[in-house]
Amino acid sequence: MPWPDHSRLLPVRRRSRIADTMLGTYSGFSRHQSGRNAGVMAYYGFLSLFPLVLVFTTILGFVLEDRPKLQADIVDSSLSHIPIIGPELKADPAALDGKWWVLVFGLIAALWAGMRMFVGLQAALNDTAEIPSDKRLNFFVTRLRALVAVGVIGVAFIVTSTVSATAERGLHGIAATLGVLLPTALISGSVCAFAYRYLCAKPLRWNEVWPGALFVGIVFAGLQLLVVRLASRAFTNADPVYGGFAGVIALFSWLSTHATVTLLGAELNHYLSARREQAEL
Repeated sequence: MPWPDHSRLLPVRRRSRIADTMLGTYSGFSRHQSGRNAGVMAYYGFLSLFPLVLVFTTILGFVLEDRPKLQADIVDSSLSHIPIIGPELKADPAALDGKWWVLVFGLIAALWAGMRMFVGLQAALNDTAEIPSDKRLNFFVTRLRALVAVGVIGVAFIVTSTVSATAERGLHGIAATLGVLLPTALISGSVCAFAYRYLCAKPLRWNEVWPGALFVGIVFAGLQLLVVRLASRAFTNADPVYGGFAGVIALFSWLSTHATVTLLGAELNHYLSARREQAEL
């Protein structure tokens, strides 16, 4: 039995809805083995992130070939917050040169790894919703939905990077920070709401997915402001040899944290829905 379900904690959960929600969400996270699923997502996310960034920077090289300042602003606003990748691109702007063969290779690699990551996310969401294996989507539908999700994430990444770069160029101080964090929270939450509703085999309504999506959007914005910047600075100031190892660990931890937060949001939705159903009985 997970420790949040211990009999000594039941009185606390009865007195406080906030405590009950937090403990119930963690209990579901443990019971559904969401930590393991987050590890699978982080692994394939690690494999897909490099080619996805490769595609993104190559497209930037084509589209913004005559606007190097805007290229640099986009890298500084979003890509520079990603451990390993951001500092390297910031130090070597030539990496933004567009090449067709790089774009083709990056697309193939990104689609393969990205599809595997979103197949893992679908399995994790189905585990959270406690859907039996024989009631889940078949092989082809699962891959098709994963492919659509890769496209949605790619578009969201481009939009977030462009909006963040524009905000940082036109605003200063706290206004610039809010101009970056608010779009990040809004877009991240919207993408998660889409994923929760359409990647799970169980039909869900929008009102059943927005609490977890709101939670994820806020946490992702906070991570961008705090954790990722600290990791990037630590990597930049590290010894060249050990910095490479530290950078890999930082990048995988960054992906694992985002995967864990995403599944915590799904568990939050599931627990709130279950509690609402019990109240209606």
